[in-house]
Amino acid sequence: MRLSGILLMAVIALWLTLVAFGNITDYGSNLVFVQHVLAMDSIFPDASIHYRAVHSPLLQQAAYALIIGTESVAAMLCWIGAWRMWRARRAPASTFRRAKRVAIYGLTAGLLLWLGGFMAIGGEWFGMWMSSQWNGLESAFRFVVVLLLALVCLGQRDDELDAP
Repeated sequence: MRLSGILLMAVIALWLTLVAFGNITDYGSNLVFVQHVLAMDSIFPDASIHYRAVHSPLLQQAAYALIIGTESVAAMLCWIGAWRMWRARRAPASTFRRAKRVAIYGLTAGLLLWLGGFMAIGGEWFGMWMSSQWNGLESAFRFVVVLLLALVCLGQRDDELDAP
């Protein structure tokens, strides 16, 4: 089970790293997505929430930078957590539990971004669910499910290793 948790964290760290790397190296593609969501230019025309739109390019850039920063921090914490778990793989259960803390912080950062940022703020506050073109809720839900399941797996109690 320990090896499974370590590998799970390493794969999630890789995934989050690739997401952040993609947003950094192809900055413009997803910036356009963020701009449209914040501008609310593709939600229902008669929706009464258009007053929430953010049209300032500076604020749109800041929001995108916050997204990329959070993705990067989550990835880094998951990598560090996987490494600490690997180093503690043969240690007593209490030591291994402590080694999982940083990974749990990384998963939590990811959940705050995709559940709080994309699903709650983007989906509900900015009405992203109304957009047929700029709707990232399905993708965000996929992130939330994977991160939440990993968090549940890491939260399981770890028994002492069998003595030789």
